[in-house]
Amino acid sequence: MTRILTNSDDTTAGGGLGRRALLQGAATLAASTLLASNADARDFGANAEPQRYPDPDIIAIDPKRFKAKVGNTAIKRLYTGCLWAEGPAWNAQGQYLVWSDIPANRQLRYLDDDGHISEQFHKPSNEANGNSFDTEGRQLSAERTRLVRYEHDGSVTALAEQAGGKPLNGPNDMVVHPNDKAIWFTDPGYGAISIYEGKLANTGSLQPHQKEAVYRLDTQTGQVAKVADEPFKPNGIAFSHDYKKLYVCDTGITHYPEAKNVVWAYDIDGAKLSNPKKLIDMTLDGKSGFPDGLRVDTEGNIWVGAGWVGPGYDGVQVFAPTDGARIGQILLPETCANVCFGGKKRNRLFMTASQSLYAVYVETQGAHFC
Repeated sequence: MTRILTNSDDTTAGGGLGRRALLQGAATLAASTLLASNADARDFGANAEPQRYPDPDIIAIDPKRFKAKVGNTAIKRLYTGCLWAEGPAWNAQGQYLVWSDIPANRQLRYLDDDGHISEQFHKPSNEANGNSFDTEGRQLSAERTRLVRYEHDGSVTALAEQAGGKPLNGPNDMVVHPNDKAIWFTDPGYGAISIYEGKLANTGSLQPHQKEAVYRLDTQTGQVAKVADEPFKPNGIAFSHDYKKLYVCDTGITHYPEAKNVVWAYDIDGAKLSNPKKLIDMTLDGKSGFPDGLRVDTEGNIWVGAGWVGPGYDGVQVFAPTDGARIGQILLPETCANVCFGGKKRNRLFMTASQSLYAVYVETQGAHFC
């Protein structure tokens, strides 16, 4: 892709669009048009021809703000064969990645030292979705009906099964605050309303038990408190790089026609949230896909797994934290559900996308330990 750069931010005569805005718009259109079919036509198989550098499927829409593209690295497919890959999480102590294959009722593990993959790391997994690790290196998983923790001895502790006196709908994703160890998690209920991904046990209903919401679990007291319910279906969740904000993906359009594909931003005030704002609109060239999972880098940029649109859209989209502007893309041949940073330098982006696990090195680092 040819990069178009300008040193002028002047507006055109008569108060029209700024030259910079026009050029950035042109770059966005060129990226989605010229490269629309590249990722889908590309061979990611083990015997594929080497990818010429720089990788054309890593796109700097705004090169001044998206500086994470590495010129001599390429997107790699590390594994394929999942039914629906989700919830990548990096364990820094063990130097491995764990992720979920929800309908197959299993979790897999990728070892960083030799690339070995354990296909049944946890099986059954109770249709677990999102994963994370706490500050002691213990795995957290959002199972079909509850939030759990895998202890160091291999036992499983149920951390949360109810909220407000009612069963959880079906936890989805979580993050851990390093200061007070509290776990913030989303409860959209996709496990409860999908027989394929695991209908709630002991009930014939496919409806959520209660309004979908974001919760905070106090790991000292065990108290589960609702902190936000503006998203129709809160999905992926992440702290900002400085822990001053919380970002939440909204995929409510799957069940609520009035919902929009957006990412919400909240101010964090101790154990509470305030000032809800729709920071990111996922619309690109008139098409809008789901913002599923997300992570944040050390510069504060927001990396969102996105898809269900097609070539030129599906993959990872990167947004600036100040105004929610789209500044970069990583195109994949599959819908991307979720992402995380890992590797020895925390500069490798892992992407769970439909049937496969992908990875690429970037010129930034994940802001958090998981």
